[in-house]
Amino acid sequence: MPRQHARKEDLAALKEELGIKHHVAVAILDHPERDRIQEVMAQDRDVRTVDAAVAILEDPGNQLLCETCGWTNSMVCPECPGCGCYNDQCSGWRHSEYQEEMDAATGEVREYECECGWYGSGFHCCDCGADHEYHCVC
Repeated sequence: MPRQHARKEDLAALKEELGIKHHVAVAILDHPERDRIQEVMAQDRDVRTVDAAVAILEDPGNQLLCETCGWTNSMVCPECPGCGCYNDQCSGWRHSEYQEEMDAATGEVREYECECGWYGSGFHCCDCGADHEYHCVC
């Protein structure tokens, strides 16, 4: 009896948290990748089925590239060794794009200062025309 009650509570919590129908909540609870599917559905409100969430998880572009910074294969920077760990070492557009998304999601803003005294947030180049080093000052 207590086991069934706990399952009912889990189903109710899933339905409320994700705004999904009962049969989808049952499918999530019964799936071996339950936690990852729940995470995908919580992040993307357009994903409403377990099959759609599994497709996202199996997409090679969504596979984790770096455990340190959390970048996926689709985020790789072609101008440097590849991931967000190199944000202050590469002027690649990918870093700026994903750093702005990360700042918006976390509420944190990384501050950078150039050797020439330029100071800015995000990952933006100074316009002094010289090739300077950037140092994170956060």
